[in-house]
Parts: sequence; C-alpha cells; structure tokens
Amino acid sequence: MIRRRALLAASALLPVAAQAQAQAPAMPAAGRRDWAAQVQQIRIGVLGGENEGDRLGRYDGYRALFESTFGVPCRLFFSSDYAGVQQAFAAKTLELSNMSPAAYAGVWMDTNGGVEPILVTKEADGSTSYIAVLYVRADSSITSLEGLRGKSMAWADPNSASGYLIPRAELRAAGINPDAYFSRTGFAGGHEQAVVAVLQRQYDAGVTWTSGQGEESQGYTRGNLRAMVDKGLLNMRDLRILWRSRPIQNGPVVVRSDTPASFKKDMVDFHLALPTSHPDIHRAVERGSAIGWAPTRHEDYAVFVDMRRTEATERRRRN
Repeated sequence: MIRRRALLAASALLPVAAQAQAQAPAMPAAGRRDWAAQVQQIRIGVLGGENEGDRLGRYDGYRALFESTFGVPCRLFFSSDYAGVQQAFAAKTLELSNMSPAAYAGVWMDTNGGVEPILVTKEADGSTSYIAVLYVRADSSITSLEGLRGKSMAWADPNSASGYLIPRAELRAAGINPDAYFSRTGFAGGHEQAVVAVLQRQYDAGVTWTSGQGEESQGYTRGNLRAMVDKGLLNMRDLRILWRSRPIQNGPVVVRSDTPASFKKDMVDFHLALPTSHPDIHRAVERGSAIGWAPTRHEDYAVFVDMRRTEATERRRRN
C-alpha cells in the first residue's frame, strides 16, 4: 500500500514537472541576426574580483554559446577592477556585461545614459537583492563596530556597492565618519583580495558581498565568501561577521544603449532561457543559489546614482 501511494504521488507530479518545463523560456533559435550588421561581434566585460584563470574557466562556455547561437564572434574582456569595464563601455568597446549596481551607476553617469540595465539576478526565494558584510579575523579582539575605531579597513573596490559605497553610506548614517574613524583605509583590488589581506593581517577589517541567505558557516548561499569557500581559499571559521547592510539590489546585466532593440531582446531572451536550457553554463557564470534573471530598468538603480553623487561631493569637500 505504501509503495502504491508513493507511485501515485510521483505520477501526480509528472504533469506539473512537464508543465513547468513547457513554460520555461526557449533559447533563441540559432542563426545570424539582422543586428549583426551593426553589432559584428559581442564583447562581454567580466568584472575583477578573482584571478583570470578562474574567470576564463567559468565564462568560456558562456562565450561559446553566444557564438553558436548568434553566429557572430564573442570576446571576453577581463578587467582587473571594476573601472576597466566602466571605461570600456565608455569607449564603446563592450556590448554586454554583468555589473555591480554601483559600477552600473558610475558608467551610466560617465556616458550620460549610454548604457542600460536589462536584467537582474533572481535568487531562489524570488528576491533580487544581496547584502554587504563587514568582517574581521575570528581571532581578532574586535567584536563590534565600536571596536573598529582607530583600526584599518580594506575596501574592495571604489566602484563596488557592497565593497565601498554602501558600507560608507550606512556608516555615515550611523554617525560614523569613515574618513576619520579608521586609522587607515585602502583598496585591496577586489573582494577576494580584500579577504586575503585581512586573513594575512594587512588590514584589521574588510567588506564584501553575500546573499545573506543560508548558512554563514558555509559562506552563505552565494557571493564572494561562498565562492572562496568553494575554491578552498577560505574557511569561514577564520572570519567573524560584525555587520550586515540593508538589502542591496543585485547588479544588472547591462548593454550599450545604442545597440539595436532586436539585439537587446535577443540578450534578454538568451539569459532568461539559460538556466533551464544550459544549467551548467548558468551555474558557472552565476555561482550559487541564483535561479535566473528578471527584467529590470534604470529606475531600480537610481539610488546608486544618488550615492555616487554624494560620494563625489564628499571627495571634493575633503580635497
């Protein structure tokens, strides 16, 4: 009887699974497009934050799928930092990139609206956000933000929301002036590099990004900490999380505004179909619990434009 019930329950799920599969977006049909007369190759920017070998291993299948789907060459542009991708967009030498929200805001300002967001990463619970965390070594005597007074801070990148802009904005809102509170600050050159710098005692504290979901002991479900754990570069027992930010809108997939509308539509359709059509490629690119993408627009990132303008005003005041 138990076996019969189990079989009935399993069979009842089959139509649901088939329906879900039928509703999954289809990958665009393979073939060269009319937009190829204007976009003769797809150049994809890949943000810094991990070594180039790891990025190439994760993104090469993604690149090859673009070529086989659209019949045009696809090139990966690896930048050592966020600014490299921003500058490449400004020079019109990129068509597409997955960017941090602050990096998008920066290039949108630099190009007077020359880029636009088309998609945002969607998490397993349906959310489209992540958080910034501030960490110290687990064996440090620092156990609170108050204990950071006079200590050193490693920012990840000046164009990172979680690794610079959001922590500074929230510290200021809490009455802490980050330019006076710490004994010294510096840019580590990326999220991974900042964690390493703290572990090697070059700085007392650092900030990075994470989903904020799942087990802290495993580096959460997604983000820089989880990626470092998965690569064997980090044991979370070696870090202590002192502070968590409010939710931050996930970074967008960005295209140049002057590309044809048909190109933008193909880019949207390609990414919406990727998780079900090519799950291995999707997992390699997204790393973690993200289940796909959702449509987004510039208005979803207006707060980051305001934040960058505030930071620029503060910089001028300091100088």
